[in-house]
Amino acid sequence: MSDLVETAVKAGNFQTLVKAIEVTALGDTLKSPGPFTVFAPTDDAFAELPEGTLDSLLQNIPKLKRIVAYHVAFGDVRSDDLVEIEEAETVEGSVLAIESADGKVKVNDANVLKTDILTDNGVIHVIDKVLIPALVASE
Repeated sequence: MSDLVETAVKAGNFQTLVKAIEVTALGDTLKSPGPFTVFAPTDDAFAELPEGTLDSLLQNIPKLKRIVAYHVAFGDVRSDDLVEIEEAETVEGSVLAIESADGKVKVNDANVLKTDILTDNGVIHVIDKVLIPALVASE
């Protein structure tokens, strides 16, 4: 198996996320033993951000780093764990709301599209929206 970053690169639909991880230097964290759980927005999710948002974030690396770190939770949280918990603490420092109903899982307002992509140092769950911490959104 590969680590979280290598797995995301190989998947092919997380190019924007991988770029954000690289420019914010979070790659070292995500290559460390962990374990971590990454709620990974697809390239399509990034494309749905308001026009100019991504370019703006790429110019503001500290803000982008907080947003990327908000997608990373501590521990190895699998799909069967997701249905049992109501929140997950992130590397960014905030807490994600986890909601499970009718066989579907939501993280904040994002739908989990695919679960349990296992890696050597954690797990990836694919989501359909970019998560923005409340404190960053209000800046």
